[in-house]
Amino acid sequence: MKAVRYHSYGGSDVLVHEDVDRPVAGPGQVVLRVAGAAFNPVDVAVRTGFFEQIFPVTFPHVPNFDVAGTVTEVGAGVNDWKPGDAVVALLPMTGPGAAAEYAVVAAHALAATPRTADLADAAALPSAGLTAWQSLFEHGGLRAEQSVLVNGAGGGVGGYAVQLAKAAGATVTATAGARSAERIRFYGADRIVDYTATPLPEALAGRRFDVVLHLVRTDPEETARLIDLVADGGVFVSTATPGPEHPGRGVRTAQVYVRSDAGQLAELVARVDAGALHIDVAERRPLADLAAVHDDAVAGRLAGKTVLIP
Repeated sequence: MKAVRYHSYGGSDVLVHEDVDRPVAGPGQVVLRVAGAAFNPVDVAVRTGFFEQIFPVTFPHVPNFDVAGTVTEVGAGVNDWKPGDAVVALLPMTGPGAAAEYAVVAAHALAATPRTADLADAAALPSAGLTAWQSLFEHGGLRAEQSVLVNGAGGGVGGYAVQLAKAAGATVTATAGARSAERIRFYGADRIVDYTATPLPEALAGRRFDVVLHLVRTDPEETARLIDLVADGGVFVSTATPGPEHPGRGVRTAQVYVRSDAGQLAELVARVDAGALHIDVAERRPLADLAAVHDDAVAGRLAGKTVLIP
């Protein structure tokens, strides 16, 4: 089969589209014919070795940990899935990924794909959707009638976070640039702040939120200033730069590292099928373009979620 792999850390040129052996399902595993593998910005950091201490990989490494596809083979002990089933999953970030024609997945990580979405596009759901869910409800404890600020709503996680927070009955303020503002408004944000026009602490001076979900990389000083936007006793939840450990005023900070959860993923799928959660894919590109996608991400040229098609 064809796969994209890298044999060492480095620039985008280490990504090689090459012939590799097709995987075989071991006990508790399935093999998928990959329909789509979503790109995530963290893929770049892993490839460069920036996260070597946190997310070490074994070479040669197949990237892309979001996958949607069709089961072609089941291993011993797998009873819930069969060949032909359309499924979606979040793979371990450090294990073999989905940038290939076929991928091995632990059966316990699988959920059925949405019936109402394109099979390949379903790959845009797992990591971003689960990160949004776990950030808001597990770490943020968000409840109805609370207020939430989603800083970085234009990204994959942010779009899902706006939708999930609105569905939970929260009042949602979102930061977004002109490129994504219309989409975030469609998702139900009560207020959109153009972060390119005015620095966020100034644009929201005097406002405080029960939950601040921080999804963009900032320096520690910028991050500390955002704490002023959290209400007394509120929560600062970050997937990027960590908040200070002891910010005072009863404010709690939490750092999010997404984990695979098939039950939560199935709930997200159910919401998609109910029309309550929208999957947004900006672009589908051939798997062979993965190195160019990495370059476009670094240059800021990606308009949203990109799905690679083998």
